[in-house]
Amino acid sequence: MTLEETMKQKRAGNRGKWASKREYVLVVAGYVVGLGNVWRFPYLCYMNGGGAFLVPYGLLVVFSGIPMFLLETSIGQYTQEGFITCWKNFCPIATGIGCGHLILKFYASGYILIEAWAIFYLVFSFRAQLPWATCDNTWNTANCLGLQTLDSPSVNLTANQTMLKKTTSAAVEFWERRMLGMSGGIEELGSVRWELALCLLVAWTICYFCIWKGVRSSGKVAYFTATFPYVMLLILLIRGLTLPGAWDGIYYYLYPDLNRLADLEVWIEAGSQIFFSYSLTGGTLIVLSSYNDSNNNCYRDCFWLCLLNSGTSFVAGFVVFSVLGFMAQEQSVPVNTVVQSGPGLAFIAYPQATALMPLPQFWSVCFFLMLILLAVDSHFVMVESFITTVTDLFPKWFRGPVKHEIFVLVICAFTFLLHLLLVTEGGIYIFTLIDFYGSTRVCQNFIAICECVVVAWIFGVDRHVSNIEDMTGQRLAVFFKICWKYITPFLSLIAFIIYLVKYQRLTINDYVYPDWAYALGRFMTFSIIVMVALWATGMMCLTPGTFRERLSVICRPVEEPAWKRRKMRQEGMSMELMTSATTT
Repeated sequence: MTLEETMKQKRAGNRGKWASKREYVLVVAGYVVGLGNVWRFPYLCYMNGGGAFLVPYGLLVVFSGIPMFLLETSIGQYTQEGFITCWKNFCPIATGIGCGHLILKFYASGYILIEAWAIFYLVFSFRAQLPWATCDNTWNTANCLGLQTLDSPSVNLTANQTMLKKTTSAAVEFWERRMLGMSGGIEELGSVRWELALCLLVAWTICYFCIWKGVRSSGKVAYFTATFPYVMLLILLIRGLTLPGAWDGIYYYLYPDLNRLADLEVWIEAGSQIFFSYSLTGGTLIVLSSYNDSNNNCYRDCFWLCLLNSGTSFVAGFVVFSVLGFMAQEQSVPVNTVVQSGPGLAFIAYPQATALMPLPQFWSVCFFLMLILLAVDSHFVMVESFITTVTDLFPKWFRGPVKHEIFVLVICAFTFLLHLLLVTEGGIYIFTLIDFYGSTRVCQNFIAICECVVVAWIFGVDRHVSNIEDMTGQRLAVFFKICWKYITPFLSLIAFIIYLVKYQRLTINDYVYPDWAYALGRFMTFSIIVMVALWATGMMCLTPGTFRERLSVICRPVEEPAWKRRKMRQEGMSMELMTSATTT
């Protein structure tokens, strides 16, 4: 560590600071640019009007995405605290928002399972024959259909479509039977898949060593984990665009269907994607920006990071659909029959496509390395934000050179043991239930409304704008005031209501969950929402005084941040010196 970095750490006290602005940008970029950019945005674009989807997406980036990104990063930088103590000091009645973030982090920690899946596939990518390409394996059934059969020139289009209806592809059987060992439902957990458990252990070990020294280690790790996926993305993009049939896939990706703009669901999906890919309302942006210097220009950072995120999503669409177009041509089927999203794209469709290319092992390794690094970044930053928040709540217990490492180890070990449930034969049903209900867009919309109301109406939008100007030295556009007070909360409220009106229960293929599972899912959703209201009600009841006095106390900041108190003292001393000089 250089002398300058050491001095920064000393000035920051025991909590720590980013060693440089570059580390902050890389960590935030690595966190917000994740799997959603690769496997969710391209599919949503295709399903919701192609190029026409960019219209609602672009508008909602301007009126919702960028304002919320700036709101969260500016609050973190202003308070210099984790996402619970941040709201506690900023506006005590809003502490429940931080508790909601904490619950959301607990549910979202299960996403490390995707990293474990990618590690599993990466290991098998080094085989001489990719196992998801053929039906010559012990786990395959009599209905298995290998890629060689579909690629045969003797099989015409009609025959292909008929076969696809009656058979299961080798890639699906590898996914369901070899890796997951899927049971009949959530009621049948079955045994632990120990190979997958080993991959999960590797993923948690990587996570531990990324964050065991706090921001000192995570900032250094980001130099590799945040940049290398772009190298892989560029390689896959060049390869994809040179494949036969690539432009047929890109046509499906971007062909504009302007009639879809009249469909409200398209706008809701665009807003949901922005919240998901920008990692809004999860509290992590608050924590990451809390390690910045108080004079960091978070206003400028916001624009560049949001542009990077949306640009990556758009480019990833070319990577995905060029390969799907090639796959469709090789199999003599329409592109829309091979288009999938989420795990279906990453672990079924894309592996199939790489198996059809020359040097399939190389392209498979490139793809899964990219997935692993995208997942590593997002996950270790998420865990770091959880640990930072708990440490800020109990600094005497967990803050310190040895205490911190032990605390991180305990958290990682405990969560690994808990996640063994997810690598059982019924684990995919648990994972999907948590994903559908614990990280649903209704929670994001509700938290967004609460954050805007607290900042713009309770704390005061002019006061917060003044704080940003004190930190950055730049005057904030009036546009952000309007968004925080009216536009963003209004759009979030509409999406919140529509979700409740159009709510549909989760199903996997033809499998319907038992009633107790749906009840558990609804509990996960409303545990985040109810926490905000319960905390506010509890503070109103426990604070002494009349109703007006209590409201005044719990809606007022506890104290100004340390950096602002120092600045005020310095300004006071300067005024005294000027006054003294004038009188003499």
